[in-house]
Amino acid sequence: MGTIIRGMTNDGMVKFAAIEGRDIVERARQIHQTSPVATAALGRTLLATSLLGNDLKGDGNSLTVQVRGGGPIGNIIVTSDESGNVRGYCARPQVDLPLRESDGKLDVSGAVGSDGSLVIIKDIGIGEPYVGQIELATGEIAEDITKYLAESEQVPSACALGVLVDRDYSVLAAGGYILSLMPGAEDSLITKLEENLSKCKAITSRLSEGASMKDIMLEVLDGFEVKFLEENPAEYRCYCSRERTEKVLISIGVKDLQEIRDDGKVSEVTCQFCDAVYKFTPEDIDELIKKAK
Repeated sequence: MGTIIRGMTNDGMVKFAAIEGRDIVERARQIHQTSPVATAALGRTLLATSLLGNDLKGDGNSLTVQVRGGGPIGNIIVTSDESGNVRGYCARPQVDLPLRESDGKLDVSGAVGSDGSLVIIKDIGIGEPYVGQIELATGEIAEDITKYLAESEQVPSACALGVLVDRDYSVLAAGGYILSLMPGAEDSLITKLEENLSKCKAITSRLSEGASMKDIMLEVLDGFEVKFLEENPAEYRCYCSRERTEKVLISIGVKDLQEIRDDGKVSEVTCQFCDAVYKFTPEDIDELIKKAK
């Protein structure tokens, strides 16, 4: 179970959301059997999507982030509900790359690619979903989210995301935050924030040292009076079910269902988000054909 905290500075000029999400990313790793670099890339996207989804605040609302970088792990797709519960996958989760020569860290940008786009889809249940899209900045995910918020939503922001992978490929630590400046923020405030951010250690370094995300936010906002407003749980949660899978199969139409039935074999449908497998016998398909008619 992860935890999302929200707060703001007492002057109302900076609001923030932060997440401790080791369990979320580790669950995704276990489901998809991701390589270390894919764990980091998918994990960062899960963390960011959880924070953005949790900001929707409305029953039934959802937010989807698509990272289409053109890199070897393929597209990353993550969806969050209004509480920040997330599910997601990348197209080729077992792809691995050598560590970066410059610093010995996982080459997330190389795996994701940076020649593509970041797409965010918000569905708040009113009319058509809102779709925002930008060209990727770096493929490192956090920088791309920052660029999206500035360009597509006109909100000056700072985003930091981190996933630390252990030698056995499990997730040691994962967390992130998004800071947003409110209209009217003075240049001196922005300068102070930039100074703080330049001095802060990496999120995963602090988490592995035993710091909490509250501790980290107080360090990021050193010199500001901070008030924490909310603390909510979030988890990796898939909403698939046999009933939903049946509805999807019915939607493909009688002709295609009949072709599946004529094959005479047991058909399997696998959920991309959680790898659950739903089996349908020829007799099951017969029932679906009746419903489709």
